[in-house]
Amino acid sequence: MTVATASRIEQLFTERFPKSAELYHRAQQIFPSGVTHDGRYLKPFPIYAKSAQGSRKTSVEGHQIIDYWVGHGAMLLGHSHPAIVEAVQQQVARSTHPGACHELELEWGELVQQLVPSAEMVRFTNSGTEATLMALRVARIVSGRSKVIKFAGHFHGWHDNLMHAAHPPHDESDYEIPGVTDGVSEDLVIIPPNDLAALETALDEHNPACVIHEGNGTHWGVVPASAEFLRGVRRLTEERGIIFILDEVITGFRVHPNSFQGFCEVVPDMTTLAKVLAGGLPGGCLAGRADLLQVLAFDNPLGKKMKHPGTYNANPLSASAGIAALNLVATGEPSATSNATAVALRRELNGVFAEKDARIVAYGHFSAIKMLPDYDGPRPDRDDFVPFDGDWRKLDRSFDQSLSHAFRCALLLGGVDWMGWGGSTSLAHDESDIDQTVTAYAQAIDLLREDGFPV
Repeated sequence: MTVATASRIEQLFTERFPKSAELYHRAQQIFPSGVTHDGRYLKPFPIYAKSAQGSRKTSVEGHQIIDYWVGHGAMLLGHSHPAIVEAVQQQVARSTHPGACHELELEWGELVQQLVPSAEMVRFTNSGTEATLMALRVARIVSGRSKVIKFAGHFHGWHDNLMHAAHPPHDESDYEIPGVTDGVSEDLVIIPPNDLAALETALDEHNPACVIHEGNGTHWGVVPASAEFLRGVRRLTEERGIIFILDEVITGFRVHPNSFQGFCEVVPDMTTLAKVLAGGLPGGCLAGRADLLQVLAFDNPLGKKMKHPGTYNANPLSASAGIAALNLVATGEPSATSNATAVALRRELNGVFAEKDARIVAYGHFSAIKMLPDYDGPRPDRDDFVPFDGDWRKLDRSFDQSLSHAFRCALLLGGVDWMGWGGSTSLAHDESDIDQTVTAYAQAIDLLREDGFPV
């Protein structure tokens, strides 16, 4: 793809968000690259939000922006949902950290047990990264083995054990992660996504401690995984007595009240959860078979206790938000509404792309909307369309960074904040959001072409 300089977009963007530019200059003196999360890095500068309500957030300049980041996937109910606000406001006056057991952690854990098929027992953490780290350690203690099988492109948090092959390009150079030792990487077996034959071969060759799979596929469905495939993973691991971990940090409670495993009618051995779990506050958990999680117990039958401190584990503030969120999740409305809204938005966007003969296609499952630029294939003819017949190397690849930055800036000029090349809907998104988003996309295509991008 031709690299262009987004001069017109950058000029308009700087004019529209001057206070954000000032704050970013200040941030560069404090944080590396001026940001506190890699995904928030944006050229020429990121926008700064001062509040968020429902489907929208307000920039420090006062601009209303439709938000498809939805708290990195955590805000299934939308921003500042009244039930969450009330629960947190009441709890913060009681205590945020008593340094003791409390009743809210019981209620929160019981809700996870009721909703998640695999959740015989639960242990709370502070994030999804912590949950997957715990899952691997439990699997290794129980099995007595060290190898882990993961699928190329799947993201399970930023800890050493699972960072390899999480991002394109998927070649040998990708396996060299700065700061991760060779010893750690040698315990990881990478196989292609959606390939049961490759999984079967790897299981028989390596006899691993576990297999871990990311919810509905690579990066929230960039390369979608089917229910049939997940059932195949369960069958192959169960036949060999290999622990199967399903990472539902994103899909948990979002795609279905009983999570992706409930939708697929599959029961993994362990499940990792975060995001929606805590109603948008920090929180995660490992849920799974009672015999496996017993390694966290004192005086357990194995005689090997996995140490697990964590200052903010199951803190009452996150628990209060999580309880409020999961009670609403249990009704089925949040997932059903957000899923339906995403279907409608994908259809409308593909209509605009066809009308403008744009080299972009929208696809995705559930409440995810994925964008694939530099696309020259057929237009979608059904809601479950996946470009290139799901070829993972064509779907999970790197894009021109100058286009990626210009694309997001152009959408922000139209009042839409898109999370890179993907976005998610929430219970709060409605028809007016869809209409404005479609208009913003049409305007963004015009701006990108004006700046020389071949979209």
